[in-house]
Amino acid sequence: MASGGIARGRLAEERKSWRKNHPHGFVAKPETLPDGTVNLMIWNCVIPGKEGTDWEGGYYPLTLHFTEDYPSIPPTCKFPVNFFHVNVYDSGTVCLSILGAGWQPSITVRQILIGIQDLLDNPNPNSSAQSRCYQLLTKNMPEYNRRVREQAKRYPSLV
Repeated sequence: MASGGIARGRLAEERKSWRKNHPHGFVAKPETLPDGTVNLMIWNCVIPGKEGTDWEGGYYPLTLHFTEDYPSIPPTCKFPVNFFHVNVYDSGTVCLSILGAGWQPSITVRQILIGIQDLLDNPNPNSSAQSRCYQLLTKNMPEYNRRVREQAKRYPSLV
């Protein structure tokens, strides 16, 4: 079987598993093309902010871009451009160890999304992707938290 077949087969299984059982508030589904076909290589997701954190109340859109080399290579995970977080580049790309050097082919879409949700309220200042966020996180935490709460209001629940 070609590597593309492996990627698509794995993603079809992930989709099936997700539909049977996924964490409350999360959304993860492959893109539907204009002709009604499903593109397993791009998933549109939503990550809810954890209760009891400054991220609570926000439902953050995230896109997973898979390649034909998946699961040998992790997907690229992107929030909207200029998403406010220390570990998210201005392009929206998430900087997280399990999506880089810590990647293992056994990591599932579910684990990726839960890992990113955890990253929201537990940023890693040692792997900063945005200098303005880093400066606020390390020098003005009240302002950092205010900006997080402001961002949460920009991503309300769609239901």
